[in-house]
Amino acid sequence: MKKNTIHSIIFIASYLLCCFPHNLVAQELPPDSLSTVINEIDSTFISQIDSLNTPVDTTGIDTPQESNGLGIDAEVEYTAKDSIIMTMDGSKKVYLYGDAEVKYLDITLTAAFIELDLDSSLTYAKGIENDSTGIAEGLPVFTDKSGSYEMRTIKYNFNTEKAIIEHVVTEQGEGYIVSDVAKKAPDNSFCIKDGHYSTCDNHDHPHFYLNLTKAKVIPGKKTITGPAYIVIEDVPLYPIGIPFGFVPTTSSYSSGVIFPSYGEESSRGIFLRDGGYYWAANDYFDLAVTGDIYANTSWAVRAASKYKNRYKYGGNFNLQYIENVTGEKDIPETYLKTKDFSITWSHRQDAKANPYQTFSASVNYSTSSFDQNNVNSIVDPNRVATNTKRSSISYSRRFPSTPFNFSANLLASQNSRDTTVNFTAPDLTLTMNRVFPFKNKNKVGSKEAWYEKLSLSYTGNMKNYINTKEYELSDKNFPQDWENGVKHTIPVSLNLKLLKYFTVTPNFNYTERWYSKSTTQAYDSLNNQIIQTDTINGFNRVWDYNFGASTSTKIYSFYRPWRKVFGDKVDAIRHVMTPSASVSFRPDFADPKYGYYDYFEYYDRDRDEIVAHEYSRYEGSLYGTPGKGKSGSLGLSLGNTLEMKVKSDRDSTGFKKIKILEGLNFSTSHNFLADSLKWGAINMNGRTKIAGTNINFGAVFDGYALEETYEGSEQAVRVNKSYFSETGKPLRLESANLNFGVSIGSDKIKKWREKRQGRGSNEDDNEDELEDDFLDPLDRIDRIEDEFANTRGTQETSLDDDGYTQFQIPWNLSLSYSFRLVNDTFDPVAKTFSHKVTSDINVNGDFSLTPKWKFSFTTGYNFDLKEIAHTNLRISRDLHCWGMSFNVVPVGRYKSYFFSIRVNSSLLQDLKLEKRSSPRDNPGYY
Repeated sequence: MKKNTIHSIIFIASYLLCCFPHNLVAQELPPDSLSTVINEIDSTFISQIDSLNTPVDTTGIDTPQESNGLGIDAEVEYTAKDSIIMTMDGSKKVYLYGDAEVKYLDITLTAAFIELDLDSSLTYAKGIENDSTGIAEGLPVFTDKSGSYEMRTIKYNFNTEKAIIEHVVTEQGEGYIVSDVAKKAPDNSFCIKDGHYSTCDNHDHPHFYLNLTKAKVIPGKKTITGPAYIVIEDVPLYPIGIPFGFVPTTSSYSSGVIFPSYGEESSRGIFLRDGGYYWAANDYFDLAVTGDIYANTSWAVRAASKYKNRYKYGGNFNLQYIENVTGEKDIPETYLKTKDFSITWSHRQDAKANPYQTFSASVNYSTSSFDQNNVNSIVDPNRVATNTKRSSISYSRRFPSTPFNFSANLLASQNSRDTTVNFTAPDLTLTMNRVFPFKNKNKVGSKEAWYEKLSLSYTGNMKNYINTKEYELSDKNFPQDWENGVKHTIPVSLNLKLLKYFTVTPNFNYTERWYSKSTTQAYDSLNNQIIQTDTINGFNRVWDYNFGASTSTKIYSFYRPWRKVFGDKVDAIRHVMTPSASVSFRPDFADPKYGYYDYFEYYDRDRDEIVAHEYSRYEGSLYGTPGKGKSGSLGLSLGNTLEMKVKSDRDSTGFKKIKILEGLNFSTSHNFLADSLKWGAINMNGRTKIAGTNINFGAVFDGYALEETYEGSEQAVRVNKSYFSETGKPLRLESANLNFGVSIGSDKIKKWREKRQGRGSNEDDNEDELEDDFLDPLDRIDRIEDEFANTRGTQETSLDDDGYTQFQIPWNLSLSYSFRLVNDTFDPVAKTFSHKVTSDINVNGDFSLTPKWKFSFTTGYNFDLKEIAHTNLRISRDLHCWGMSFNVVPVGRYKSYFFSIRVNSSLLQDLKLEKRSSPRDNPGYY
């Protein structure tokens, strides 16, 4: 961002004078120096304008007398495309026509016509008027070390480096200065009268400008002006003026004051917002400190910084602290004071900086109420809908020529709904990539021995973790209230081929955990509950292992569809099944010889019996505890894909593949060593695409019946009874989900039509496979259009090259739908849970009635809550160098509006008009 514009633009005072007629903003430039410059401008123009008609010296400057009779100290180079005419009467004048160019030292002058007087060191240049259009072409362009300037005419003295210029246009920073008459001094500065300053690039008729009655322009440094007033669409607004101004145009950063915006809220009163100071430290980083102040004593302070070291790293940092006060302090029922804090940090390392190590940060942490209490006039729907924030700071190191990698992370997540925070500080991981310890490095021949395929790897992880409420975090002690430990994992596997079509992978997994404490439990008879009684500090080594094997293959089947139904367009349907099975064994680590588990007996008043309770001494520990009971598990899964081969005129092979089902997967498990409940749940998930729309679905089924934990309880547990024998139904539905999203727009429809006409690219054929003639929904659109065209008779319409009605309004529309079915309450009669359905739909889109007008919207509906989701409507208008926008949130907690019309250039970013309402003023906000 070009912050050299922030503190300096006294031109902005024209806006501030309109808003604050009682407050005149001063500038850092000393008043005496400013008056000196303005007086210099006045004296410069005395007799200079009149001298334009002097026939002897067109610049009004005395020609110096040189000993050699020439006022030029170096060679003058000149060229012309049309013709060059030299006088023979001794006046030493040269007339250049057509793309004329004159070069002298570091000065270059180009124009359609140039008159060069070698005797007096003078030159005159102008454009030539076109006979047919009446517009001057080939206007002079003067270039020196300070830059290039376009003008209507110029009279320049090579010796004194002074000039009188008619209608000069010069770009200074992001703005343009135009003057009908200007005087150029030897130091390359310009003195002008009745000049225009604007950021509009329409030089002849800018949409707005500041009329500078007199000014001095020092190119690349600054512009100093006397009295000036604003002109909009050629209408002068004299009341909106300034007595003087100072605009730096240096290309380097500069520090300065950030002007605040003002306004009023019914809840917090009159305010000054986002005012402060910008510090341009150096070329590598900057810092902006801003703040807000409200009439009811609410206040805020912010610090923002951007930094970048090219080819090494870059990022930005933002810190905010806000105290909001609502209500009256003398009325406790309405008085509320909140303290909100937010920090965001993003750091990126350039990929070329170091090939072996990286450092990155993505921090987004705030108090749980920050987003709700501190919304601005333009409410961000993504920010409002976000309930969970995650932050991470990561460092990784790769050790070349070794299989080892190291990473260190600081992780945090928070839920703004229930104020839960999770911190992991630190998270250290050391990994060893898979190695083959028995592979022969000097192998002879191509066949490997089976033991050479044995591989192993290692992962070591150390964490320090806490899960607590936001308001309890400061009370937690380290390390007593934090979970910490070290985990080592060593997987060993062997990859073998069996019967040509099967891949068999035996495996062995060893896991070891190191904990710094263990716990004991007891029964609290007074409160009838099991409680944790003691924490024993000390080193604890907890290990377990399991071993098994897995195998998989692929099965292909082909079907020829029935021609009477599918016709001759469908050539074949292919079904690919990927069955896989795995078996694993784990011993019972609850055996007393391991020392991981303990038990006690107690009398349960609800059950009216003695109950033996077995528990793990490491229950709830960071990396869990070894499994209880023997486990001999068989895992089964089946993957399916379904493809169709159809004829296509657009494919060079004559056929095209269409995926009907991109995936349909089933999985379950069977523990053949368990005493009961041997079968696990059946998981199903799938995905497909219809007319370019991705559809994902899934469900979980269970074959066991349920029984309530005790009479009258809404909770239930699985029992070793078949659900079919209890209810006559094969499976019990546990949960289900469905979601899809579709995006369509004028550009996409245009591409589809071009493809159908054979004019489009085939690069996206794989993504738009369902858009073939066989399944393309645009066929129905075309048929409707054809029928409509037949009913129009001979009525003339505007058609494009393809014969379609022209559709000149660009538009986009996106729709997403999400459906979830979950267990609710247990029904003891039906022996199943009743289901709760939650679903929502979200819609967003935009369209442009004209190239300058754009309308966009975001909305949705939650069917579970039966309420409209956050809705945002936006209308924007491009006014060339101005911009207008209107945002409105019509319903909900954040109902508000925001209207803005402002100059697009960041140089005059505070030249604006804003009207807004605050969401905080809504009755239902708090």
